[in-house]
Amino acid sequence: MDTQAISIASYIDHTLLKPAVTRAEIIHLCEEAIEYQFVSVCIPPCYVSLAADILNGTPIATGTVIGFPLGYNTTATKVKEAQAARKDGAQEIDMVINRGWIKDGLYPLVVKEVQEVTQVVPDMIVKVIMELCDLTGPEKREAAAALLETGAHFLKTSTGLGKGGATLEDVHLLAEISRGRMKIKAAGGIRHAAEALAFIKAGASRIGTSSGVQIMQEQYLLLKADS
Repeated sequence: MDTQAISIASYIDHTLLKPAVTRAEIIHLCEEAIEYQFVSVCIPPCYVSLAADILNGTPIATGTVIGFPLGYNTTATKVKEAQAARKDGAQEIDMVINRGWIKDGLYPLVVKEVQEVTQVVPDMIVKVIMELCDLTGPEKREAAAALLETGAHFLKTSTGLGKGGATLEDVHLLAEISRGRMKIKAAGGIRHAAEALAFIKAGASRIGTSSGVQIMQEQYLLLKADS
């Protein structure tokens, strides 16, 4: 594999979260992640142990989702989901926050919930899905600022299943607010190499996408054209 093409691969969380995903599809996803050397896979909780077994001995992390996709599960449920994911072999979790609490201005509850999850999985990477398409500008700012105090590692734009996905404007905003205190994951609707590169330039440290292979193939063509 062309080592020049690793640049985008080293940002990609290779994702498959559609409702009817099968074991065969998860196995294939993991094989692709190994081939292209993506950072991680992001898969449904029920397949964590399967993926962890396949990826054992590789540098690719097994990731899964918590409170997905709506985020209004109880805190106790999210905590148990995180603990179960860790037990099954996950190294990273993407958890959805309660947007209703944000709408009500209950930011301390949002912070407390994320803190409770991060505290039970201290050795795992925790990414907080904000689903920014549901939030106003002021809500985005206040929520992002509040989440800096949670101990989580990433602010994530979207579930990929909401009414909107990642935008460059939102990634710029999160980068401005976080100022390096938390990293940023852009997810939702990113399907092309040029888009991925634009999000990385805007400040994203991870790209969540189900189009990782297509993105890499496009980058090969871009590199070939430049050579």
